[in-house]
Amino acid sequence: LNNLSLMALAISVGFVVDDAIVVIENIVRNLDAGETPLNAALKGARQVGFTVLSISISLVAVFIPILFMGGIIGRLFREFAVTLSVAILVSGLVSLTLTPMLCARFLRAERKDEQRGWFFHLTERAFDGTLRFYERGLKWVLAHDRLMLGVTLLTLIATIWLYRIVPKGFFPQQDTGVMFGGTEAAQDISFAAMSEKLQAAARMVHEDPAVQNVAAFIGGGGSNRGGMFIALKPKNERDSLDKVMARLRTKLSRIVGISLFAAPAQDIRVGGRGGRALYLYSLQDQNVAIINEWAPKLVQKMQTMPQLKDVSSDQNFRGLQTDIVVDRDAASRLGVLPRAIDSTLNSAFGQRQVGVIYTQQNQYRVVLEVDPEFQRDPTALNKIYVRSNTGVQVPLGSVARFETANTPLTINHQGQFPAVTLSFNLAPGVSLGEATKLIEKASAEIGVPSTIRASFQGTAQVFQASLATQPLLILTALIAVYIVLGVLYESYIHPITILSTLPSAGLGALLALLATGLELSIVSTIGIILLIGIVKKNAIMMVDFALDAEREHGATPEQAIYQACMVRFRPITMTTMAALFGALPLALGTGVGAELRRPLGVAIVGGLIVSQALTLYTTPVVYLMFERLQRRWAQRRSRVATDAKPIVAG
Repeated sequence: LNNLSLMALAISVGFVVDDAIVVIENIVRNLDAGETPLNAALKGARQVGFTVLSISISLVAVFIPILFMGGIIGRLFREFAVTLSVAILVSGLVSLTLTPMLCARFLRAERKDEQRGWFFHLTERAFDGTLRFYERGLKWVLAHDRLMLGVTLLTLIATIWLYRIVPKGFFPQQDTGVMFGGTEAAQDISFAAMSEKLQAAARMVHEDPAVQNVAAFIGGGGSNRGGMFIALKPKNERDSLDKVMARLRTKLSRIVGISLFAAPAQDIRVGGRGGRALYLYSLQDQNVAIINEWAPKLVQKMQTMPQLKDVSSDQNFRGLQTDIVVDRDAASRLGVLPRAIDSTLNSAFGQRQVGVIYTQQNQYRVVLEVDPEFQRDPTALNKIYVRSNTGVQVPLGSVARFETANTPLTINHQGQFPAVTLSFNLAPGVSLGEATKLIEKASAEIGVPSTIRASFQGTAQVFQASLATQPLLILTALIAVYIVLGVLYESYIHPITILSTLPSAGLGALLALLATGLELSIVSTIGIILLIGIVKKNAIMMVDFALDAEREHGATPEQAIYQACMVRFRPITMTTMAALFGALPLALGTGVGAELRRPLGVAIVGGLIVSQALTLYTTPVVYLMFERLQRRWAQRRSRVATDAKPIVAG
């Protein structure tokens, strides 16, 4: 039981009641027609049993691709899919067994002299008015079916177009109240100076009105780097996370010689590699010199982009070192051996252990080194003396010269090759998909050599992989639903009628994400996949009733679909409203970490609103189109069979 399974339970509240709504509404309709409670329950459950079965099984079929997804995303959402699938299956079983029994036991026909309250009359008048409005619109649509088919086609085109332009992300950035900060100073800075600057930065961070506690440390990638754990105050006592991060960047820019790269802590962070920011971009090459030349150029280019923040790299190749070059001729004349020089330097700066002091309660190691004041800069080497063979103390500067040069503090590797990793955060309102395109464009503009292998790492790498599989995931879900519906209806045509409702759901979900400023992330993609299972129930209820009216009562397709729309309008409206209100808490949630759940609720609410407005009119038109095509095909086959019949002479 974790965040994902709890999210599945929360969203299932609006789904598990759908089957019971369909069963109870049909039983009440039979009860109002004069049936006894027992007969109404038996007849009503028998009439909609196949409908409920189709709704439940096809909804579970949507999760089949998620259940078999590989990689990190599959492991994350497998619990979500299993929890929701089991809840839906149990709901279908209860709706076909326990619900009819309770209806037969407790439901009674409405008496003519029964008094109803004002709320009942108000809602009934509202529903009757809505039904009359829908009836007028339905008659007009059936009379202008070609126009409505065009609307259906335009809905599909608009959905594909919106999918291409909507900002795409991986997981929504959460405000968990915790931030990780990475600090970086000049590569030749001393430990004492780094400590002083880091403490000044920590004090400035702690003085911010949104910060509650700060813990800072030095290390993690070099002596010029450090880190901070920043605990923020509760959300109702401070500004938003983006404002806090922007304010901290402005404040810390006043401290000369140190930079802070802050990243919010996330409940779900994919990728084993860490950096100073949320997202990573890696450069690899066999030649370290080529990487050292081009990585700073790319960092400089990325820092000019307003869409990227906190751009930095783990490249540490400008540290300082002092080489001691021994003049062997001079050392030989003065009787100084190279071994003596090594031993002296080790004793002065190597923290050599020379003894142990034992006491009754403890032991203390004796460490030999020069006084710390002689360790601050290379000029102290001029004060070092080396013992010669004759016992004379010879100044080190008499037998050696000192050369200062740059040296890498660390050389990072990836896949056994030298690598430099660039870290970056996103500016508010910028999606990860947009940022990846900008970085690839910047790399091409500055002319990064083809020998350098560039790739996104960590979260950005998994995002690119998931972006490539999102259309395949949705397509697989559609195929799974089509196969299940084809088996249930023993038809190739009617599953397409049912699936024709899905573009309107995708259109509504994408419009809702754009309107609320959210990205098409993994979470919102799961919401769209859920919509595939939810929205098609409207078409299932219509098509199932229409087919029964044609086959059992001899109605024409036009009469059957019109009657199906009118009779099923109430349960369609009830189930849609139940699912919509079930998703509202996720869409409107404001608690800690609510940013992770909000795209799921927004996608479902937007998809249900638009699909409810469109599918009530498009589904009857699509049904009639396929019925006409089926009739023409049957007539053509009949004529071909008649023409092929052999002529027998009398």
